[in-house]
Amino acid sequence: MKPSDKTTTGRRQFILHSIAGAGAFALAQQASAQAMVADKIELIQMLFDGLIDSLVTAKGHIQRGSIEEKNKSLTRAGRIVIGLQGALDMEKGGDLSRNLYELYSYVTRRLIYVNARNDLDALQEVHAMLNEIRQAWRDVPN
Repeated sequence: MKPSDKTTTGRRQFILHSIAGAGAFALAQQASAQAMVADKIELIQMLFDGLIDSLVTAKGHIQRGSIEEKNKSLTRAGRIVIGLQGALDMEKGGDLSRNLYELYSYVTRRLIYVNARNDLDALQEVHAMLNEIRQAWRDVPN
């Protein structure tokens, strides 16, 4: 083998490794992007779990007459709803984001109403709506 053959072979190997490395890098980037999406989905699922838990806890506090604890649970639920509303991407989300924004606004108003009136029917209405959305998020593949 001539010295120039070694150089050519070395260049080929370098190019092949570079291409393989670029492919591996692209795959790693894709996997990272998928992990970020999965993390966001898991985060939203966790927020909905916490939201539903707060609503259930608030119901118990209303039934027991624990007004201060009810207020804490409903305030927590309201903060989660506002956080979910603020996380909506109105540009990319189109009609879905706008509809969720309006729904979250409605839910926030209803939570204030529940807190002021201790209205279990209104609380059940909010719980049912949000539980439906929570289930939809659970059905999203990670």
